Amino acid sequence: MKRRDFLKNIGAASILSTSGGRAAWADADLDMIPKLFKSSDPAIMALLEKVYSECVLGKVFPAEAPMEHNWIAPGGGYRGQWIWDTMFVVDLLSILPGKEQVIRDVFQNYWDFQPRWNAKTPEYAHDMIPCMIVPGKNDWDKFPAYSQIPILAWGLERVYRRNGDKLLIQQALEPLERFHDWYWRERDVTNIGLVAVGSYSGDIQHARFETFDFECNLDELKLTPHPTRGGANEGAWYGDICAAGNTAYLLIGERSLVTLAEIAGDKAMAARRMVRIEKAVEAMRTHMWDEAAGTFLSVKRDTLEKVPVATIGSWMGLPAGAATPAMAGRMAEVLAGPNWQTPLPVCTVDRSDKRWKSDGFWRGDVWPATNYQIASGLSAYGHKKLAAVIADKTVANAIANGISERYDAISGKKLGVEYLGMTCTTITLMLDGLCKEHRLKLKKGR
Repeated sequence: MKRRDFLKNIGAASILSTSGGRAAWADADLDMIPKLFKSSDPAIMALLEKVYSECVLGKVFPAEAPMEHNWIAPGGGYRGQWIWDTMFVVDLLSILPGKEQVIRDVFQNYWDFQPRWNAKTPEYAHDMIPCMIVPGKNDWDKFPAYSQIPILAWGLERVYRRNGDKLLIQQALEPLERFHDWYWRERDVTNIGLVAVGSYSGDIQHARFETFDFECNLDELKLTPHPTRGGANEGAWYGDICAAGNTAYLLIGERSLVTLAEIAGDKAMAARRMVRIEKAVEAMRTHMWDEAAGTFLSVKRDTLEKVPVATIGSWMGLPAGAATPAMAGRMAEVLAGPNWQTPLPVCTVDRSDKRWKSDGFWRGDVWPATNYQIASGLSAYGHKKLAAVIADKTVANAIANGISERYDAISGKKLGVEYLGMTCTTITLMLDGLCKEHRLKLKKGR
C-alpha cells in the first residue's frame, strides 16, 4: 500500500481544494513572477506560473494545531507537512520577496515537534522529526513513529542562498543537529556509517515509508530488535537493510549542516559533522559500491552483503559526493545505457529487473524530484551533457503532459497526484542551469 493511500485509509487525510491555501498568500505574489524570472519561451513561462500557483504558493496553509505556524502540504488532498516534499517547495518560495517569516514558520513546526515528542518517548528516541506532522491528529506520538529522507539541512541551505536569512539558520542549528544525531543513533545501529530504515511502531511498511516507499531493494526487509542495546521495553523497530539512498541523503544533509554551521560561525559543529561525513563516505565506497552494477547498492545490515538490485536510491551517491571521480564516471556510463535511459528517464529501478514496470510506483516510474537530484550530482562531477539530457526531457515532458507527482517511463503520461508540491523541481532544473534546451533565469538583482 502506498503511503498516501495508507493515510487515506486511516482517516489521516481530508481533501483540500486547490485554492485552499490562498489564505496564506496573495494574488500579488503571482504578479511578481514575470518581474523575477525571464525566458524567451512562452511555454516555460506558462509552466513557471502554473508551478508557482499550484505547487508552491498553493501549498501554504495557515496554522492548525498541533502546528502553531504556517505549514506546507504536499498536495493531492493530503494534510500534513512532510520532510522531503517541503524542502523543494521552500527552495522556490524563498525566491519571492517577503517570504522570510512564512519559511521560518514552516521550519519551526519541525523544531516544535521535538520537545513534544521527547516528553512522551524514551531518551533513545529523543529528537526524531517525523515523516509528516498532521494537523488535528491526537495520536501523533504513535503515528507516524518514523521519519523520512533527511534533507532538512539541504533545504535550509538552499533557502539561505536564496534570501540570506541568518535568523532562520540561528533558529535551526541546534534542533537540526539533534535530529541528525537521532538519525545516526537510531538508523546506523551497528555504527559503521550506513543507515537503515525503521519505525517505532514495528510496522514494516512504516519503515519503508522512511525512504522511497516501494523500492525493490527493500522487498526482503525485516525489522529486528536493536542489535546491541537490548532495552527491556524495546521492540523489533530496526531495519536489517542499510539503504544506499537514505545514507546518501543523510550525507547531503550533513554537508549542508557543515555549511550552515560555518555561516553561523560554529566551527566546533562543523568539525563534528565532518567526522560523520568522512566515516559515511568511506563506508559507502567500501561496502556499497559495486563496479559491475556501476553504482551504489544497499546492503544487509549485519553481514554487509549487497542487495543485488540497483534502484533510484543507488544514484543519490552522486549528489551526496560519495563517489570518487572514477566511480562517478562509471555511474554516468551506466545511467546513459538502456537500463536507465527509458524514453523518459530516469526510471526508478534497473529496467532489466523482473519487477520493473513503466508505471510501477518506485518500480519503474519517473519522478522529477529524483531526476533533479541525479542531474545535479552528474553536473557536479562534470557530466553536464548527460545531466542536460535528463533535465531537458523532464521539463519537456511536464510541458507536454502536465504537472504531476510521477510519470510513466515509456509514454511520459501523468501518474499519481497532479500538482504535487515537489514537482516544482521541473523549475529548479532550469534555474540551476542543468538544462541545455530549456532556459529560465532569475533577473539581475535577484
